[in-house]
This record gives sequence, structure tokens and C-alpha cells, in this order.
Amino acid sequence: MRILGLLLITTLFFSACSNSNHDYSPKPRGYYRIVFPQKQYREYDGPYPFTFLYPAYANIVPDSNTAPDGKKKLINMKYLLNMQFPQFNGTLHLSYESITSRKVFDELIEDAHSFAFKHTVKSSGIDQALIYYPDRKLFGIYYTINGNAASSAQFFLTDSTKNYIRGALYFNAEPKLDSIQPVLDFVKKDMNVMIKSFKWK
Repeated sequence: MRILGLLLITTLFFSACSNSNHDYSPKPRGYYRIVFPQKQYREYDGPYPFTFLYPAYANIVPDSNTAPDGKKKLINMKYLLNMQFPQFNGTLHLSYESITSRKVFDELIEDAHSFAFKHTVKSSGIDQALIYYPDRKLFGIYYTINGNAASSAQFFLTDSTKNYIRGALYFNAEPKLDSIQPVLDFVKKDMNVMIKSFKWK
């Protein structure tokens, strides 16, 4: 009886191991389904010296943080705004400064370049595109930061004499390009609409 039981267990074991009809492989990591809102825009026309179009799914609120000052190189910002994308857990930080001298202008341009290139450590490359709308006195540079950097897009706009504004896009999540790429592409299209519609008052 004992030999029969052992023989039965051995037979079941080998039959389980020899069944090659099933092809098991690990499932790829999945991500949540993203539902994108319809593309609609509204005009931002606050108490600041500029207007632009922004997506209807975003909220614009004043930044509660104080501007850098004291020993920091950046001059005090007059206005700090956040364009929040609550559906995507992201924010476009906007900071405006009046240009009071050539020295201030040069420092602001250098700061924009430095802030973009501080992400070089995590990025796989940084592309720069010129923003040039002379009919609106709108000039600047758009920085596309590739790879798993904390900020994927930054820009600055200026009329080169009186006004300067800088934008930096951040998502409140660990920077993994594979997971945020669809959202990033969607939001960057709306940033482009904002820049193309931007006007100084």
C-alpha cells in the first residue's frame, strides 16, 4: 500500500512537470488608464502685465512661497503664479520680473539657462528652441529636457526692455518618462498654445 501511494505521488509530480502546454511569462508592468480632457481654452487676464490662453482643465493661483532674495542670485520676483493641472498632478510655475536695467536682464537670462541645465545630471539631453514673435515684442527660449529629469519643459519670455517671465513644468511624482510621457505630450501642447497666445499689456 505504501509503495502504491509513493508511486502515485511520483506519477502526479512528473505529469505536472511535463505539461508544456502552458507558456508562462511575467506580465509587463501596467499603468492607470489616462482620460484626457477636451481641448478648450480660456483667457487669463489678471492684474499682471500680460495675457494668454490656458487650458480649461487648469487652475491659476498665486504662489504662496516667497521669492528668492538676499544672498541668492535671482532678483526678487514681483509676481509668482502656479498653473495647476490637478487631473495630472502637475504644475507650471510662472515667475514674472520687471526689467529695471541691462544688468538685471542679463542675470535673468543667465538664471533661466542655469535653472534648465541644472537638470543635466538626470536628463539624457536638453534641446533649445528660439521663441520669436517680433510683432508682439515676444522673444525667448524653450528648453525641452529629455529623460527622467524632475522638470521636462522650461521657457522664458521677454520683450527685452521691460518685462520677463519664466515657466517651469513639474509633476508631483517620481520622474519616470515612460509613465508620464502621454501626459507630458498633452500638457506641452497646451504650453505651446499659451506661448503662442502670450501678449504684453
